[in-house]
Amino acid sequence: MKRQITACVLAAAAMLAGGAGRADAPAGIFKIVKGGVSVQRNGASVPATVGMPVFQSDRIVTGADGSAGITFEDNALLSLGPSSALSLDRFAFNSTTHEGAFETTLSSGKLAVVSGKIAHHEQDAMKVRTPSTILGVRGTKFLVEAGGT
Repeated sequence: MKRQITACVLAAAAMLAGGAGRADAPAGIFKIVKGGVSVQRNGASVPATVGMPVFQSDRIVTGADGSAGITFEDNALLSLGPSSALSLDRFAFNSTTHEGAFETTLSSGKLAVVSGKIAHHEQDAMKVRTPSTILGVRGTKFLVEAGGT
């Protein structure tokens, strides 16, 4: 019985190490940071830098002079314009099957997106919320603008 439990624990650890479903795995990485860009994470705000990882639950905020480009693990590309606020609500990606979920909320500003493998794999697996709408995405390029705070 003890060996079965140990085997189950090891199998679960191996699955998590593969990247599928790991809550602590980076969802993406900053490729471009210009002007004022910060990441709000775990109650703290830190300046964004090129090469810095982005995690599920991060909130990215650009100043009036700021912009950022982020490449995600599924090869999605997101570009934030000045005076923008984007929350990464959910990111899960299985690099083998391309299954996953990618959900963001754009509270204000502009967001340009080239969707990645998640959106190409399953309809509505990628969603962008704004104060007035929810977009379900499947394999496309798009621009979203949201007013607000």
